[in-house]
Amino acid sequence: MGVLSVRHLTTYRYAEPVRLGEHRMMFRPRESHDLRLIRTRLNITPQPADLHWLHDVFDNSVTVANFDCATTLLQFDSMITLQHVETRLPDYALEVTARTFPFDYPRDEHPDLAQALHRPDPSLEVDQWAARFLPSRVLPSQALPRARLRTGTIGTMDLLRAMALAIRRELRYLRRVERGVQTPVQTLRVGSGTCRDFAWLMIDAVRALGFAARFVSGYIYVPDATPKSTAAPASTLSISPQSVSTGAPLSATPLPIDDGGATHAWLQVYLPGAGWVDFDPTNSIIGNRNLIRVAVAWSPMQVVPLWGTYVGSASSCLGMQVMVSVTEEPHPSNTLA
Repeated sequence: MGVLSVRHLTTYRYAEPVRLGEHRMMFRPRESHDLRLIRTRLNITPQPADLHWLHDVFDNSVTVANFDCATTLLQFDSMITLQHVETRLPDYALEVTARTFPFDYPRDEHPDLAQALHRPDPSLEVDQWAARFLPSRVLPSQALPRARLRTGTIGTMDLLRAMALAIRRELRYLRRVERGVQTPVQTLRVGSGTCRDFAWLMIDAVRALGFAARFVSGYIYVPDATPKSTAAPASTLSISPQSVSTGAPLSATPLPIDDGGATHAWLQVYLPGAGWVDFDPTNSIIGNRNLIRVAVAWSPMQVVPLWGTYVGSASSCLGMQVMVSVTEEPHPSNTLA
């Protein structure tokens, strides 16, 4: 069990005073049997007129800030200390019927998993890419086209592990400051992307085979790494001159695992007997090693870490800077969040 501290500092600067609209943050990790919050701190400059918390439809913790002033500086400084129980060599106790692929989810779970199985933009290109991980005589029972099994099987974890490893080995990681996520087809065609792009590709690919999957946003811890900062130009933040979004999908600009702790994105696949299992195709991680979950959803668009608006000219925004550090504490604290 390790004790980690996460600092997430985001700063926006403006050429002239602007009026701030509502801002929403997803900084607080999801507590679970493998993650316990010890203490949290959130400093916001300027001080919000109203600050409250809520749980969204996915039970993610969302902080909502409203302002009643104009400013040339907006800063969010989140510090969280947590206990992280790492499973180094996960051995998932899958149900006997789910240990080999293909398998079917229990009927009573179908309604709950419907959105986790839904593909917003299915494509034959992704179908064919996903099918390459199957033995030549195995056809997925729920994939497109919806062919039934002919002969042969493959281990469920072997299949998912092979897909995650292929993304790591065959696609090139590229930092990208611009907002948004590539479509799975785009990622395959350009052969590169960010962690969000890789997670979204694997989600679509496993859904094509009939697996239920969801998107995860959070942080990654890299031992012996130094904090990194990322600056985004004003052009990546502007939407319209009157009501301009100051948020950007910060998880779209993480650093590779050997460059330091950062915001990060991966996926979880629902496997009977094991539940939601973490897969990080960017770093070939299976299980929760080094991963700190903050938010889960069916798609990347639903888990933007920081989003908000200001009223003023689009040219007023001089840019955004993000600094994230994840460090290990020498001694655990007994102070609970």
